[in-house]
Amino acid sequence: MKLLLNWILSAVALLIVASLVSGFHLSGIASALFAVIVIGFVNATLGFLLKILTFPLTLVTFGIFWIVINALMLELASAFVPGFVIDGFGPAFIGAIALSLVNIVFGYFTKAVTENS
Repeated sequence: MKLLLNWILSAVALLIVASLVSGFHLSGIASALFAVIVIGFVNATLGFLLKILTFPLTLVTFGIFWIVINALMLELASAFVPGFVIDGFGPAFIGAIALSLVNIVFGYFTKAVTENS
């Protein structure tokens, strides 16, 4: 049940980011749900490898380079998902920041709800 809630909230977060960031487009909830799966797969495989390889650069930039990696993973995922389009690195970078912030807020509320149940 928690996995399903996380999947749906991640798709909603992606839809929120698409409505806030120009150049970040989603055609609907189905595209958002599929995009979340692809983003998760890309981050779990290639993103994980890139974060290990670029760890020294991440230390030097105090973690900011991870946003660059997340932006690249978003762009890569958009290449595989119909209805999910990012118009360049700028919107992907801003989208990665916005998506992180929205996920933090959703994580806070999810944690508060699951602790009270």
